[in-house]
Amino acid sequence: MFTSRLADRWRSRDLLTDLVQVLKSVLAATLAWWISVWVLHSELPFLAPWIALLTVQVTVYRSVRSGVQIWVASALGGGVAYLVGTFLGVNLWTFALAVFVGLLGARIPRLRTEGVAIATTAIFVLGSGFGTQEPLLNNRLLEAALGVAVALAVNLLIAPPLRKRQAARHVDGVNRRMGEILIEMADELESSWDTDRAEVWVQETEALSRRLSSVGQAVQVARESARLNPRDSTHWPHLTSERAQQSRQVANAGPVDYEEIFARLGEGIATLRNLALTVRESTHAEGRWDEYFRDQWVGILRDAGRSIHDPHAEVEPVQDRLDGLAGRMSQSGGLPPGVDWPVYRALITELHRIAAIVDDVASAQGARDPSQPNPQA
Repeated sequence: MFTSRLADRWRSRDLLTDLVQVLKSVLAATLAWWISVWVLHSELPFLAPWIALLTVQVTVYRSVRSGVQIWVASALGGGVAYLVGTFLGVNLWTFALAVFVGLLGARIPRLRTEGVAIATTAIFVLGSGFGTQEPLLNNRLLEAALGVAVALAVNLLIAPPLRKRQAARHVDGVNRRMGEILIEMADELESSWDTDRAEVWVQETEALSRRLSSVGQAVQVARESARLNPRDSTHWPHLTSERAQQSRQVANAGPVDYEEIFARLGEGIATLRNLALTVRESTHAEGRWDEYFRDQWVGILRDAGRSIHDPHAEVEPVQDRLDGLAGRMSQSGGLPPGVDWPVYRALITELHRIAAIVDDVASAQGARDPSQPNPQA
């Protein structure tokens, strides 16, 4: 199972993307260390590579933001160390005071993400022998700037991360799982089911709801990754390669509003859960399902799952068929005595809503995973 999961992760290119980022972090830290040792002849050569390592982030924009925050925090940390070391000296209590002030400074709102660098820089300066480092505080700021600059250069010039495909894979994974659940429901509802099986479907929809948090993070990173990124053909068309422009037909075909897609996914999962709950509750209702309704509704349910799981699947329009089924069942004499019409109406309405909600996501090619094969091709 572990090998299968690893193979799936490799095929999805998430592992490759992570590996590229790791190698870029290694390159940035090593390059910053080399410049500190051989060019600046630094007495604290670990400062620049440490800051470079922290500055390489998953997006260029985040690297810029983190780099600025880290440099400002490092400057404040150097200032704290200078003031404490100069006027109070370095001993047990003044060292603790510098760390305390640095951690308080880490609570500054605009430095909250990287504010701990205030305390760590003060520790580096005071802990490495303040008497010899006091005249070199300007050099410490220069080394901090060096670490930021090297990290930004590496992250910007070497495969700057563009996470649109990653977001598409997350969205696509949720789409496909929703489709699988609908197909599984159709397969079992075609003959018979019990309350325990219906409860499993409810639990699977709850698992999808929990999965939404990772989808939301991927969507946020995808939107952020386009900022300041030369690979984003929307803002930098003259720097986009022919291959990238070809890929854009799938990965960036038209403006993809990932926030809207994420919201629609949440609505779709909530409605799917309501559908599973309705099926579960129907197992306690008196009387059996009308066979005509079962045959028609289950067929539509299966096709809805197929269209959500695979946007290339050729199925008849789901919403039109649901409207037709509702019209036929509501006609006089359409239901035998004892049939629970409110349950049928809820089943039709919820499946209709799922088809309408997810259709926007499932048909948005820019939000689907281009690495998935098209069985119709």
